[in-house]
Amino acid sequence: MKNLFVITGGPGAGKTTLLNALSANGYKTIPEAARTIIREETALNGDALPWKNKQLYTDKMIAASLLDYNRAKASQSYEVCFFDRGILDAVCYADMIGYVLSTETIEKVLNCSYYPKVFILPPWKEIYQTDNERKQDWQEAVHTYFQMKSTYEKHGYEVINVPIGNINERKEFVLTQIR
Repeated sequence: MKNLFVITGGPGAGKTTLLNALSANGYKTIPEAARTIIREETALNGDALPWKNKQLYTDKMIAASLLDYNRAKASQSYEVCFFDRGILDAVCYADMIGYVLSTETIEKVLNCSYYPKVFILPPWKEIYQTDNERKQDWQEAVHTYFQMKSTYEKHGYEVINVPIGNINERKEFVLTQIR
């Protein structure tokens, strides 16, 4: 889809901050499904958490990402929409934990296409921090960045590194790239 853009990268690289800045400028944004799942599962004392049942967590991420994608696709005509992670992020996570997805799931995922340029935020140690929902250490954050980059490239996307800088510089970089 020519107006559906993905912003991805490892944890703690500033994706959500960038999405919030784009939203403040009037752009439609879709929040990351993973954090919502973690909050809901924690509140319910559920198992679909990356530190409990990684496969169930992955299944929920893919289902939520597919739903978000289909809603955005159905509701827009020419409106630019930015996703805080795309469906391939969940596929990458499945690969990272050694979870083989079903053929049916892979088919559903591959039927969802975004703009051919994907924006990736590199690891940035100065802003990286853990919290109740982000428990990965710095090395895992760096590893995730490289895995995400590889996953999107493997699926034919051009991966554009968003330079480290203040939020306005990052936002303007992305907006310049889509014009």
